[in-house]
Amino acid sequence: MTAPALTRRGPLPGAAVALRTAVPVARRSATPAPTWRLRTDVLVAGSGVAGLSLVAGLAGSGLRVHVVTKGALDAGSTRWAQGGIARATEDADDVDLHVRDTLVAGAGLCDPVAVRQLVGESRAAVDALAALGARFDAAPDGRPAQTREGGHSRARIVHAGGDATGAEVQRALAGGLAADGVTVVEHAFLLDLLRAADGSVAGALVALLDGAGRCLSVGTVEARATVLATGGYGQVFASTTNPAAVTGDGVAAALRAGATLADLEFVQFHPTVFAGAGDGPGDGRRLLVSEAVRGEGAVLVDAAGVPVMAGVHPLADLAPRDVVSARMAQVMAAQGVDRLYLDARGLGERTLLRRFPTIVAGCRDAGIDPVRELVPVRPAAHYSCGGVRADLTGRTDLAGLFAVGETACTGVHGANRLASNSLLEGLVAGGRLAALLRADLPPARRPEPVHRDGPDVGVDPAVRPALARATDADAGVLRDPARLAVLAERLDDAAPGPAGAVPTRAGWEATNLHTLAVALVAAATARTESRGCHRRTDVDHPREEWRRHLTAALEPGSPASPASGSFGTIRQEVTP
Repeated sequence: MTAPALTRRGPLPGAAVALRTAVPVARRSATPAPTWRLRTDVLVAGSGVAGLSLVAGLAGSGLRVHVVTKGALDAGSTRWAQGGIARATEDADDVDLHVRDTLVAGAGLCDPVAVRQLVGESRAAVDALAALGARFDAAPDGRPAQTREGGHSRARIVHAGGDATGAEVQRALAGGLAADGVTVVEHAFLLDLLRAADGSVAGALVALLDGAGRCLSVGTVEARATVLATGGYGQVFASTTNPAAVTGDGVAAALRAGATLADLEFVQFHPTVFAGAGDGPGDGRRLLVSEAVRGEGAVLVDAAGVPVMAGVHPLADLAPRDVVSARMAQVMAAQGVDRLYLDARGLGERTLLRRFPTIVAGCRDAGIDPVRELVPVRPAAHYSCGGVRADLTGRTDLAGLFAVGETACTGVHGANRLASNSLLEGLVAGGRLAALLRADLPPARRPEPVHRDGPDVGVDPAVRPALARATDADAGVLRDPARLAVLAERLDDAAPGPAGAVPTRAGWEATNLHTLAVALVAAATARTESRGCHRRTDVDHPREEWRRHLTAALEPGSPASPASGSFGTIRQEVTP
């Protein structure tokens, strides 16, 4: 198959303008027929900070809560988060400063109301986490220690275990699950969402897996509230800080069900990911070298020791991540190299071991001692600013369906996330959704039968590594329109078909990643400007007419409708 990546209908952005991909995607997962049924009040897909914050907020509510996660409870991104949690300090002015820093980092596409909600509730959210038993590193006065990261105008990041904040957050939130009577089902893959006759979401189709990812059985979980908290889609790229489980399953399932996605082109690349030999743990995840290392005084340099960020931005090495990653990519291209270096030697061994024990151990395991040597680094895919369009309370445009955390696009990150606002968003959104469901749980709805019209289709998991490498090369930090077109053709050649319909975890993940890669490339092709973490090689600046969002949805035709067939195409719209 050969086709252009995108066809435009109508003029450049004004009101809503339809943009249609020409690459087919699967309309439903390839699955055996369901053989069991479960009913619950709240179904949570995912077990990171956002999903577990919701569960913690429902403790004592009397609601039946089921958590399904496709691997172990802690297999997602949360436990790998290093830097910390951004929260406004006790200084009354810092709420305004934190809001301003977030809006600046978001490059004109943040929702100011959502940002102020996030920042205004940041201290309460962190205090609630501490009440659950989270232990933060202390300053000499006994209060939580605070550090500074890129894009922040002052030190306001609280952290735990030096550089192991995510692990402590995961531990604290998971600790109360059994006591709260929550049912947790590990090795349970969210396949597709169940729809009621009125179009609302009434639960999900779930596959139980064995240890090798093979399907043991499929069942329907009927729920009054279905919550997607499955993380982002970093594994679309070959080089990423995300663990293997982060394959956009909730985002793809929402798209197939008729929900609207937004801002998929804005994938943040973390500037400092270890780039030496043996630079990953073997699951596709790369060792992250936290931005907080630069917050303590480390400097990015080239092989000759020349500082990379000098004169580029007023914050130099602590500029927002999109600025630093783009500058690094430009320097590496100009010098014909695949890495730069982080000079942390000036921090001294005591500071490095106290603040960054995980990073030091990881670098030393790979043969580099950051106390005495430059650390080789390069940008890698880190955070999905786009996702299922939702508000900060998790409400989507489908009744009964909610999305929180990195799965959601709430408007708080805009075109580029401010460092350490991610764990914060998970805490705040999970807590807000818990309060909503306590007060106003959606009514029970009967799902429509699961139709099996047309042949099962999927993407062959064998092609996934090559597609991820191609996405790295052609839709990475700097995006050339000609290479985006080539990537679209490669995705078209790998489009789902009967031969790729493998009812296993590997098959479902490959299909979900293909769907999201198609949408990402289409959006990156359409957005003819450089803004935030979307950087084009043909235009080096933002354009005022593109101070808008690209949303994506499947072309009309319900996935449950026999007329819909096995394939669909993605319609994108430019909206205010």
